[in-house]
Amino acid sequence: MSNTFDVKQWADRYVAQWNEPDPATRGALVRDLWASDAVHVLIDPPEAIRDAAAAIAFPAPPLEVRGHDALEARVRRAYEMFVAPGEHVFEAAGEAVLLLPRVVGVRWSMVSTRTGEAVGGGLDVLALDEDDRIRTDHQFIGGS
Repeated sequence: MSNTFDVKQWADRYVAQWNEPDPATRGALVRDLWASDAVHVLIDPPEAIRDAAAAIAFPAPPLEVRGHDALEARVRRAYEMFVAPGEHVFEAAGEAVLLLPRVVGVRWSMVSTRTGEAVGGGLDVLALDEDDRIRTDHQFIGGS
């Protein structure tokens, strides 16, 4: 970690990318926060995917995207689904934690803009490279 690494400020930027309405700014955040060959892994995919896998006798696969273009598409789609309609916003849930050198844990909530209540959330475990960019993001959805 660089001597100037601030885990809270870094985590705030991580959460901000999911809420960013401007495509150019969102893309710049992705390219600034993530290594060019980074991978984002959704550990527990949506129920429909788990059910489809079970129907053909396969375990539910983790879903993953790799590289800036795929990551930008992933962040854009989450924004379009949850934030753009005006019903939700993503927020940090508690303080980000340095779990190990170069490993950050970020708890987050998806909050209703109408009630201010958390309606979902999860934990992202982020392994960073020597430039403090994400190499791997293992996202666990559930709880807030």
